[in-house]
Parts: sequence; C-alpha cells; structure tokens
Amino acid sequence: MKRTFVSIGECMVEMAPSGDSTYRLGFAGDTLNTAWYAKRTFGADWDVAYLTAVGDDGISRHMTDFIGDAGIRTDLIREVPGKTVGLYLIQLQDGERSFAYWRSDSAARRLAHDPAVLKAALAGAGVVYFSGITLAILPAGDRTVLLDAIAQARRNGATVVFDPNLRPRLWDDLETMREAVMAAARVSDIILPSHDDEARFFGDPSPDATASRYAQAGASLVVVKNGAGEMVSLERGEIGRHDPVRADGIVDTTAAGDSFNAGLLAAYLERGDLAEAIGAGARLAAYVISRRGALVD
Repeated sequence: MKRTFVSIGECMVEMAPSGDSTYRLGFAGDTLNTAWYAKRTFGADWDVAYLTAVGDDGISRHMTDFIGDAGIRTDLIREVPGKTVGLYLIQLQDGERSFAYWRSDSAARRLAHDPAVLKAALAGAGVVYFSGITLAILPAGDRTVLLDAIAQARRNGATVVFDPNLRPRLWDDLETMREAVMAAARVSDIILPSHDDEARFFGDPSPDATASRYAQAGASLVVVKNGAGEMVSLERGEIGRHDPVRADGIVDTTAAGDSFNAGLLAAYLERGDLAEAIGAGARLAAYVISRRGALVD
C-alpha cells in the first residue's frame, strides 16, 4: 500500500468555549480532525494530506497555515477567489455539544468542481478518507464527480474509508441523504458508522443490522461505533464484539468519532489486528473527550 493518507472534506473556523464565558478561535471539521489525529498516530513514514477548498482572504490563509503547521500536506487545498471558509460555534452542556453553523457559501462546497484536478489529486493516494458531511456540502453534480474520482482511486489500488456521519440538517431531505450515503458505501472498503445515527435515520434495530447493511453494499470491514455501548465489527463476514473503553471526566465529546477513526486506522493499516485497532481507537477517543476542543495535543 502507498503510505499516503488523503482526507477530503471541509475545515471550518471553530469557536469553542474556553470555560470563562469567552470563546477560543481554532480550526476543525470532521475530516480535518481525523487527518490531524492520523498525523499523530500513523507511522512516521506515512504522508497525510488534506483535500479541500478555501477562500483567498486572510482567515483562509491562516487556516491553510494551521493545517500545514500540523504536518499535514496542503498542496491539495484549492483556493477559490472571492470566497471564504465556514464557521461554527460549539455550545456545551454536561460535556455534550451542540453547534451553530455559518457555512452556506463556504469555499469547500467547490472542492469537487474540477473532475480532472480531483482525479489527479487522488492518483497517488494509498488511503482515501471522506465522510457524509463531505458529501452533504456539495451540489448534487459535484457529489457524483467526487464519488467517481474516489471509485477511480479505488480501482487504482487505494483503500477507501467512509464515515457516514449523518447530519440531516445539511441535506435537502432524508431520502437524498440515504441515497447518497449508500452510493458512497458502494465505493468504500472500510465503513465506520455510528449506530445511534444509523438507527435514527436508516431504522437499523441493532449495531449488527448496521454492520450487515454496509457489508452488503460491498465493504470488506465495517466497525459500528456505539457510544458507551458494545461496538460491533463485521470483517469479511465475521462478526466481532468489542467492549468500550470507559472515559472518566468527560469534558467535551467533540471529535470523539473522528479521533476513534484515526486511532483505529493507524493500528489496523499498520498491523491488521482488528481487535487491537478498535482498542487503540477507543483509547484515543476516551483521551480526547476528557479535554476541551476538537484537536487535543
């Protein structure tokens, strides 16, 4: 496998509560969070890159510099003249977060405008990572362009990893969301859903049902996250059950799933031991949610 991890999606300006009725400016977003943790958990010989689009203003340049300073390659970030980046604000209550967003015309919505550029960007990828949010922010035509480029990368030998990350507020309707997510599943090798979302929006009665549905779409590995409950994996037809790692002193659950994904992938792609990899992902997520913010040193 080529040791290049390309994460695709939207990075946003994050306004996070600092604990004294003020907010701290940062940068985050589900696929950027996973890339950030991947850079810290994958082996030193792995190259981690982020594929997105930003504006041509000061905050966009600040964001790109932040990503580069984290050791993540930025040459796949396209600049869109006259645009800027999205923003979200985190609100916390008892460690659980809710969000307010300002992203309706962000530059990242144009990340798949040029099919030739997109396919060239993915040509050297060993792992391609994207999410349901990546799909949701794109116009329908660009969504097709992105999935076509990912499918081509897969035919070229890349391992494709997909986190459905279901966020219905970003979609026109639930049926469009479900259709797009299952289209993405059909071009993916590893799928990392969260059962509570899948139960709510796909009607899955159990984590086993979630795993089975995505495996039937063609994934060779499905790992179903389940909050504080037992996780389920389905690897080439074999079901596994995995106890969660207990987290003490939950402060902020932002990026719990994103960091879990990075920790799991780092161990699984390096050593191939699924139980070990799920434990690694769970331990990293438990550490992250004991601190404030999406990106925890």
